[in-house]
Amino acid sequence: MGLSTIRTARFLLRPFERRDAAAFACSVRESAAADDPWLSWGSEAYSEQDARQWFRAAADSREAGASSEFGIFSAADGAFLGGVGLSRIDPQNRVASLGYWVRPTQRRRGVAYECAQALVGHAFAVLGLQRVEIVVAVGNDPSVGVARKMGAHLECVAQNRLRIRGRPAAAYIFALIPRPSEPQP
Repeated sequence: MGLSTIRTARFLLRPFERRDAAAFACSVRESAAADDPWLSWGSEAYSEQDARQWFRAAADSREAGASSEFGIFSAADGAFLGGVGLSRIDPQNRVASLGYWVRPTQRRRGVAYECAQALVGHAFAVLGLQRVEIVVAVGNDPSVGVARKMGAHLECVAQNRLRIRGRPAAAYIFALIPRPSEPQP
């Protein structure tokens, strides 16, 4: 899977680069300090080295065709705002999972919605996927709101679908499929 850059009206989505480590680590610590219950992998001790390790893992996974992770950057000034990605890409069944995260200072501005919409469009038109799933922990109302605003169909609530801070958690399973006017390879 080659490297791609996706542009929206306000944002630039691109694979993470080594130079993004400081801003990424700062954003993770910001989320941890805000006691973000959904960012279970983050902590106030998250370091630039941790970020670089994540970037390497994301690049390896992209090369293997298993995921496609992007940083979200402001088109106006290049500021780091969050991340959006496709994981668990299954090329045989043309399915993937969509995830999104926006640093606390940038939330409630439509960042996740605009970037997730752009990545789903890319998933259908460029990657040839036929289904994108959004798995959201029950109680994560902001992420549920993004999925609903995108027009994702709620298919079920799956018990013990996620682990949040080491504990099993129920999750909503939403799905998006290409609209009839969107290309389906």
